[in-house]
Order: sequence, then structure tokens, then C-alpha cells
Amino acid sequence: MTAPLSGARAARVFLCFAFGYLLSYALRAVNAVIAPALVAEMQLSNADLGLLSSAYFVSFGAMQLPLGVWLDKYGARRTEAGLLLCAALGAAVFASSSSLAGLWIGRALIGIGVSACLMAAFKAYRQWFPLERQSQLASWMLVAGTSGALSATVPVTLALPALGWRGIFWVVAALLLAVAGAIFFCLRAVERQFDDGAAKGASALAADGGYRRIFGSAYFWRMGVPGLLNHGIFFALQTLWAGPWMTTVLGKSAQQTGQILFAFNFVLLLSYLALGWAAPRLVARGWNTHRIIGIGIGGMVLAQAAMLATSAPLAWLLWLVLAACVPVTTLVQSHVALAFPAALAGRANSAYNLQLFIGAFATQWGFGVAVDLFKAHGAPAADAFRATLAIAVLLQAGALVFFLLNRAQAGNPRP
Repeated sequence: MTAPLSGARAARVFLCFAFGYLLSYALRAVNAVIAPALVAEMQLSNADLGLLSSAYFVSFGAMQLPLGVWLDKYGARRTEAGLLLCAALGAAVFASSSSLAGLWIGRALIGIGVSACLMAAFKAYRQWFPLERQSQLASWMLVAGTSGALSATVPVTLALPALGWRGIFWVVAALLLAVAGAIFFCLRAVERQFDDGAAKGASALAADGGYRRIFGSAYFWRMGVPGLLNHGIFFALQTLWAGPWMTTVLGKSAQQTGQILFAFNFVLLLSYLALGWAAPRLVARGWNTHRIIGIGIGGMVLAQAAMLATSAPLAWLLWLVLAACVPVTTLVQSHVALAFPAALAGRANSAYNLQLFIGAFATQWGFGVAVDLFKAHGAPAADAFRATLAIAVLLQAGALVFFLLNRAQAGNPRP
């Protein structure tokens, strides 16, 4: 049996995947910052903006089931490197488009291209690193992703006057090509080291039940429903609607919004680090992981409910409270992966991610549609945003109740 990775080779693997996920998350979040420029230049409505941003999520989500098969059959290195080439093409299409349809196609190609950035990393980690490192690696990956969200706030705000949103996307296209090359060429030797595991994963496509086994698991759905609603709605807020909420409901300027979103994502980053340190220690002291998840998701719901009640000058601090609670979703995702054999890791992660991105797509588009509908019936813009968030809070509260009342437990997967 091949020894798990350590030292410089382990660091190289992590950095290659982490930088890919950083770019993926930056592309996911950037529309919250460039939205005013897009709306002004392209004359977009709230529904148009939601539809445009959701193109990333609908294409990303549509890739999840085939992606899981490709990861288990062809491995993380080839799958992610190939798809990142598609992301680079999408960034170039987005940068050069002059119509909503062109922008949507570019955004959809980006979603397809970065769809493997986290799932490929989790697949590689599941095969190449020891089991006790999985939750820690997942937290570190989300630190990398949140760093990408940070790069899409103040840095993008500062670069917009010089480069414009089109120039920013040309730079991103070049970076995506560089990361694709690094993953394909720099990780080749590591993949060869674990060829036996990859072969077993490919043969398991027919032998281990595949998606039927995953979607037939009661434990998967205990975790998948919070992924669909709590995690998915948060992604939609973080990557698009947090920005318009600051300007429309709280009356912040574009510059203030960029600073608040930077603080929001910085707290999120610190919270991922804190959870990566604290979670194993809490479990060692007898805390049940599901209890930690329930407390964190409950905090997410309460923070958003409090946002509905105030527009005070410091109300933006509630978004920092939300950011402090969100990292428990890392535990949800890592527990889904560990509930199934390593040969099914790609499909287990992708099945969960599908739930997440269905929720994110529906919220990104649906939030804008709902706001426009409330406004069309006479509601002021700020009240329309509050009413729409209230619907989202009720859905998340229902998912939390489902999680708490469901007693399904993970099985004992084979390594």
C-alpha cells in the first residue's frame, strides 16, 4: 500500500488545488462587486442580474453528476486541468461580450470549467492523504476559497477604474490557464504514485452502487437538505445579493460595500481556520459533530432573521455574525464524503455539491425575481429585499428542523 503524502509533495498538491479553488471562488463572488458597473453598462434589471449570476451555478450544478464519474474514473489531475481550460475560455467570452446572452454563455462556461476545483481536491485528498487529515484539509481549502472571495472585494474595487470589469476577466483567463498547466504537469508524478488506488476507483464504478447508493442513503439526505437550503442560500447571498443588500437596504456606498464585503469574507476566512483547529478538539472532548453542525446552522438562521429587523448604521455587523457561523457547513460536506468508500468519494462529494448549487442557482435567480415582483406590487426597494430574505430565512429554518429531527447516521465505509 502506498504511504500517504507528506512534506513538500503534500504541500505542492495542496497549493495547486488551493489556487484553483481560490480562482473559482473569486469568480463565484466577483459579480457582487462588479454588479453596479454591469448594470450601468448593460442596462440590466434585478432579474437580469440574478439570471446572469446564476448561469455560473446552473452550469456548475449540471456538471456535478458527470464530474463525480470522471473524478472516480480518470482522476483529479486530468479532470480538473481539462475543465480549467474551459473556464479560461469562458472568462475570455465574458470579457469580450456586448450582450446579455454573450455574458450568460461566458458565465456558464466559467461554471463548467471551475466545477471540479473543490471536488477534485477532495477526491485527491481522500486517496492521497490519511483519513484524520480530511476535515483539516477541507477547512484549509475553504480558507483558500475565502481568500478568493476576499480578492474579489477591495482588490477588484481598486482595479475596476484602471482595468474595467472586462480587463479583470482577461487577467483571470490568463491565471486559469496557468493553474491548469500547474495541476496537469506538476502533479503527474504524485498521481502515478497512487495509480493502484485510481484503478480500483475506476473498477468500482460498476461494483459499488454509484449514485444509486448515495442518493438512496438516508444519511446523505440528512446532510443534503441543509446543503440545498442553508449552504446554497448562503452562497447566493455571499456571491451576489450581499452587495445589493448593503446599498439598497442599508444605504451604503459602493466603496463602503466593498469594504464591508472584505470584512465579511475576512471573518469567514478566520472562522474556517478556527473551526479547523477547534472541531477535532471539541470532538475529542465528547462533542457530537452533529451537535456542532446544528449550533452553527442555528446561528446562521438567527443572524439572517436579525437582519430583517434593523437597518441601523451598524446592522452590517450581523453579516459578520453570519460569517462566523457558516464554516460548520465544512463539517457537513466532509462527513458526506467520509460516509462512503474512497472509490465513491468523487461521486459522494459531487452529489452533495449538486444540492448546494441547485440551492444557490435557485436563490440567485429567484431572489432577483422576487424583489422585482414585490416592487411591481408597490413595495419600496428596501422592503422588497427584506420580504425576499424573510422567505429565505423560513426555508432555512425548515431545513434546520429537518436536520435536527432526522436521526440517520453514517455507516462504516470501506477505505
